[in-house]
Amino acid sequence: KENIIAIIGDGSLSGGEAFEGLDEASELGTGIIIVVNDNEMSIAENYGGIYKNLRALRESRGECEHNWFKAWGFEYKYLEEGNDIERLIEVFRSVKDTDRPTVVHIHTEKGHGYAPAVNDKEAWHWGMPFNLDDGSRPVRNADGTVPEVKPCETYPELFSDWMLNEMKHDKTLIAVTAGTPTAAGFTADKRKLAGSQHLDMGIAEEQAVAMISGMAKGGLRPVWTVYSTFIQRTYDQIAQDLCINSNPAVINVVGGGVNSMNDITHICLFDIPMLCSIPGLIYLAPTTCEEYFAMMRWAILQDKKPIAIRVPSNGVVHTTEKVDEVYSYESKYKVMHEGSKVAIIAAGSFYQKGENVVRLLADKGIDATLINPRYLNEVDADTLEALKTNHNLVVTLEDGCKDGGFGERIASYYGTSDMKVLVCGVKKGLYDRYDVEQLLKNNRLLDEQIVSDVVANVEC
Repeated sequence: KENIIAIIGDGSLSGGEAFEGLDEASELGTGIIIVVNDNEMSIAENYGGIYKNLRALRESRGECEHNWFKAWGFEYKYLEEGNDIERLIEVFRSVKDTDRPTVVHIHTEKGHGYAPAVNDKEAWHWGMPFNLDDGSRPVRNADGTVPEVKPCETYPELFSDWMLNEMKHDKTLIAVTAGTPTAAGFTADKRKLAGSQHLDMGIAEEQAVAMISGMAKGGLRPVWTVYSTFIQRTYDQIAQDLCINSNPAVINVVGGGVNSMNDITHICLFDIPMLCSIPGLIYLAPTTCEEYFAMMRWAILQDKKPIAIRVPSNGVVHTTEKVDEVYSYESKYKVMHEGSKVAIIAAGSFYQKGENVVRLLADKGIDATLINPRYLNEVDADTLEALKTNHNLVVTLEDGCKDGGFGERIASYYGTSDMKVLVCGVKKGLYDRYDVEQLLKNNRLLDEQIVSDVVANVEC
């Protein structure tokens, strides 16, 4: 009997759950009010057939013959002046206490009221602190000076440049995104260069996975780039559509780990437990830029299984060491330094942390073995068995949730043996706007804390 109001943006209408909700709401026969905020944008531009009807409704001020919302069975009201507060109040008053499912379609401008955001809508979908006067970033120091910002390499930039170059020689190579094209480095200019070799699904990760599975089955080579936090939306499709069919699509997972988005709705700590629980999927964790592109080349060219690659989230780290160019389906870890007593297995973006821990242990007289596991989804039984001969403690380091993660798989392997296992990762939890350093400290993931725990366990 209350005034129940749901608000959704036009960009979110491409997601499957929006269709399910509209289908149910139109049948209930209650006075639910759905406000559709139509600013003609998702994060980037909108993609999908539904937006043709939204455009027709805008152009006809809600009067066009074909009305998607009316077809569902909704009462419908349109407001062109969606940024006019008085007009909004007027239209909301007109639908208050309705007893019919009703859609209020309002046309707004993304970034309205702030010129920098209006002029560059995609870049201003979200933002770090900025100078309010002109929108410049970074903010000025307290003394009025502008902090020096050194240009740095980023994986999105490197990946998109690499893909565009490869696309010139391989027309079957397709970059796929789901509403966040710049996560793959495909800015507006690069999307134009890629042409039909870039596809954006809108905010519809489930469809993206079904799509890349079909594309791979048909002989294309799709690489879908997705933020770690959005993997949870498409667990079913990865299992059912992709892995059951063993279609060789590639999932490029970005932002996984503590140094990423940290809003409670955008936590990037759970991709390892989720993806590694799905049979038939290989999940690789490169530790350097060179290793990342070696894995990417192999993943694209192989034709046996779906491959996911966890892009390092601790910045672009280069190596001069030779990187294996060919990978097999046999999960083989790489021993980077051979010591005794203690073995540090440091995965992905925590590999450099593993290097630091090994150096600090050396200062305490402990020559620890350092291992780059490379594979997150399986254990390398040969390497783990070999450690039993002259090691009594294995330490796993992973940049994510340790509950159900990589380290617990290692601990399970050693379960009935005399080998001790210290699993280091983030305790399962719904964290909100956390401070990275504090989160690491609370989970005993600072280098010195790990060393202290290793020493304590070696001594006892």
